[in-house]
Amino acid sequence: MTRTLTLLTVGAALVLPLAASAQTPADVAYCKKLGLMWYTYFNTDPSTAVATALNNCSSASAASIPVLEKALKDEGFTLPKRKM
Repeated sequence: MTRTLTLLTVGAALVLPLAASAQTPADVAYCKKLGLMWYTYFNTDPSTAVATALNNCSSASAASIPVLEKALKDEGFTLPKRKM
């Protein structure tokens, strides 16, 4: 019984972070929309942080979205509506 509980605890500790970081198709679409805005209006090379965010929209949109939102806001852009 104790061993089963230990295994379940370890299993949950390994799986929960993956579930928490799951991205939705809406997040990926919004991230790509922000990326399209960036590429449409800027002809310069982005900063390293923005370039990383642009490259990671499909694989890490949750981390990329805040970076792109800040970069666009800092340049005076109004962000598109985000579907939840």
